[in-house]
Amino acid sequence: MHNRDHDGSNTVSLAERRIFSASFKPLYDEGMGLVERAAEYLDGEGRAAAKGLSRVGATLYAAESMRLTTRLMQIASWLLLQRAANSGEMTRDQVATEKSKVRLDTASARGDAAGWAELPDAFRAIVDHSLRLQALVRRMDEEIYGEPAAPAAAAPRSGNPVSDQITLLQTAFGRG
Repeated sequence: MHNRDHDGSNTVSLAERRIFSASFKPLYDEGMGLVERAAEYLDGEGRAAAKGLSRVGATLYAAESMRLTTRLMQIASWLLLQRAANSGEMTRDQVATEKSKVRLDTASARGDAAGWAELPDAFRAIVDHSLRLQALVRRMDEEIYGEPAAPAAAAPRSGNPVSDQITLLQTAFGRG
């Protein structure tokens, strides 16, 4: 649902002006801060805590850690793309093209999953924060681009999703 002016070009929506304004910086800082916090936790305190988990808890921790990392990479990619658009490094169309590679729908285990209560509180707090942030970013994405993010099943899968993510990050940083 894009507004069009008299010559048919897209006008900038209120949501888009908001994302490209100074109010974007707190969201960007929160997202990147959470990425850093999660990485530090998983490499340090989390690694030590995981050693004391039962087999069920350790398996859930490993799976949820991968989902958390994936979710945070996707959020960071989206934030970097918006920042590149905001700074003029990429056009809105370039961002929209690259954005199609970003999945904002990484699920999490349910709180009633076997072993969930055994997971460290700090880890569960990071997972919960990442889910709230993903939901916020997904809503902003829908406001800006006017369409809900496609479900992961609809996305064409390449042979190497990590390589795809690195390419996306390089593009957002302008080093592609």
